[in-house]
Amino acid sequence: MDNNKELKLKVAEAFSQSDIGRSVARIDPQCMSDLGLRDGDIIEIEGEKITTATVIASQSDISLGIIRIDSYIRKNAGTSIGEEVTVRPAVIKDAKKVKLAPVDQEIAIQGNLSSIFVDRVVNKGDIIVTGVRRQQRPPSMFDDLFSQMMASETSLGEIKLAVVNTKPLGPVRITNATDIEMETKPVDPSKFEGVENLIDVSYEDIGGLTNEVKKVREMVEMPMKRPELFKQLGISAPKGVLLSGPPGTGKTLLAKAVANEANAHFIVINGPEIMSKYVGGSEEQLRELFEEAEENSPSIVFIDELDAIAPKREDVNGDVERRIVAQLLTLMDGLKSRGEVVVIGATNRPDAIDEALRRPGRFDREIEIGVPDAQERKEILEIHTRNMPLSDDVNLDELTEVTNGFVGADLEALCKEAAMHVLRRVLPEIKTDEEVPEEVLEKMVLDKNDFKAALKDIQPSALREVMVQVPNITWDDVGGLDLAKQELQEAVEWPLKNPEKFEKFGITPPKGVLLTGIPGTGKTLLAKAVANESNANFISVKGPELLSKWVGDSEKGVREVFKKAKQASPTVIFFDEIDSIASERGSGLDSGVTQRVVNQLLTEMDGMEELHDVSIIAATNRKDIIDPALLRPGRFDRHVEVPLPDETSREAIFKVHTQKMPLADDVDIKQLAEQTEGFVGADIEAVCREAVMLTLRKDIDAEEINLEAFEEAMNKVKPDHSAEVEAEESVSYS
Repeated sequence: MDNNKELKLKVAEAFSQSDIGRSVARIDPQCMSDLGLRDGDIIEIEGEKITTATVIASQSDISLGIIRIDSYIRKNAGTSIGEEVTVRPAVIKDAKKVKLAPVDQEIAIQGNLSSIFVDRVVNKGDIIVTGVRRQQRPPSMFDDLFSQMMASETSLGEIKLAVVNTKPLGPVRITNATDIEMETKPVDPSKFEGVENLIDVSYEDIGGLTNEVKKVREMVEMPMKRPELFKQLGISAPKGVLLSGPPGTGKTLLAKAVANEANAHFIVINGPEIMSKYVGGSEEQLRELFEEAEENSPSIVFIDELDAIAPKREDVNGDVERRIVAQLLTLMDGLKSRGEVVVIGATNRPDAIDEALRRPGRFDREIEIGVPDAQERKEILEIHTRNMPLSDDVNLDELTEVTNGFVGADLEALCKEAAMHVLRRVLPEIKTDEEVPEEVLEKMVLDKNDFKAALKDIQPSALREVMVQVPNITWDDVGGLDLAKQELQEAVEWPLKNPEKFEKFGITPPKGVLLTGIPGTGKTLLAKAVANESNANFISVKGPELLSKWVGDSEKGVREVFKKAKQASPTVIFFDEIDSIASERGSGLDSGVTQRVVNQLLTEMDGMEELHDVSIIAATNRKDIIDPALLRPGRFDRHVEVPLPDETSREAIFKVHTQKMPLADDVDIKQLAEQTEGFVGADIEAVCREAVMLTLRKDIDAEEINLEAFEEAMNKVKPDHSAEVEAEESVSYS
């Protein structure tokens, strides 16, 4: 290894979540060969400062001339993504003494610290991280390099430490003979050079927003670091970026990461906190904050909940909001340091913001941060579980599939709730007046059941305003109705699970399915089953609940349902009793509300905006009164008749409702099916329930239900519809 060789490489983000905090640098194998390096060697990385890292070959970056390092190494080296650093083999000495100090919390670590940090290579001024990191990834030769170190760190958890001093100076390796001094109180950043660069939020802490991060970096980071590029092109740098999207998707996190990575002064304005009871006080606070930004440029001014202080001026009654909007417009237009001060606004209600702010020259770019898809959810889960002790049965891919509609904040809450389940499990073994035993700490491992339990308590925040659930009904819970099941699978389940098949043949999947049939035949049950089997969220809309006495509220309710469904897709919207809100226009004597609701439904289902991964199912027993415009192809494409169950279907329904019942030997399911001609599914369920009640009425300690109880129940429960009634209604439907 020739220590005189060195290369200039461009900095890129870390290879994966498993590299973060491990002091790992990945570079092109050819570059490693040029420097005479092998996997596991230590390199010096020189930016504004010098730090060290363990090098490993990156087979995916051949001939790209980049070095992949995490945010901790970037800060330690005084560099950022896109900049060049000098890389050379490091000359490492054994450390005689190392002084460490916490940087964000007071700690007290007992025992032999040398064994905990053995083989770590550190420099004065570095921030190092210790903690539990177990990732589900293919094994590699890299794991062997750190297996001993990671095993020794298990008892510490995640702690950020600053290297206050080393003896000798320069990059040193901690050995078993090294004297490690640990301070208990956090280091004061003003007294120790290097700790002011403590990582708060970095790009590696943001999962699933790759495109959004790229756009924000172009708008914010590039003008601050390379203003000459904009001067050469003869254009002015952007002044503002508006981040919009549902709550919890990472708008604030993204703004913090950009400020941190760009080494910019960061000023946060939480909308309502600048409001003052004195006339002119709010505007004065705004001016002071923008003056502070210009004095400390490059700066980022982040306005959270922008709609709270800058609503549409024509929609507000007070003068305060109008004055604040006017002041904000003046400040953004009057920024002297173009590119040196950037304003980032965040809101989940972009349409409520004054339109004067949304023109070029103020908020130049609007970036929508939506609900993450499956791949993005997995990235977020990897971030929130990277310091968690996970058992081998935890599969992040499975968690990803069952968290449709979850935003980043929901996934973080899910991981926290799973951890709380572990804590509740071991709490009885912990005594308040004693230290936690080591064997109890070793038991604190999250398994698959902890995440399953947490899923019951956490639901998608984007859907909390509407009735939403993922039903636990499966196709096995639906007796008979094989034709209806097949129709629903083709129209709903196939498009959600296999969209590529429809793209291959150049067709669009059906928009909606209308289930018709007499009450009690299982229309709602079918809708729940298809939502569950499709791994989709389920929004249940009971027709009349959308109707309001206020003009425009009913249509607004329809819009909100579809908006939430699109945000949390894949989603199944189920309209029960749709005839109550979508009867034929012109036939009613009401104030016209039903007509407006039908118009809104038509627009949402087949308007200018395409529905992606949203299926609509409606149920009615009065198809004849539904507006014909809803029944044409492109709206409710498929009409599925749910008929009276025949004998085979009745037998299947009996099996579903009696599968958990202790039946006597004289009970013959097939015989019961023969005796219940004209019964629908709801009637058969009532017969089974009544048979149990009759048995308990006679003997509360009964062990089984006999045939006599079923016969009494069938005499008591009469079907609402006979075969003749079904025939008459089928004529009226047609």
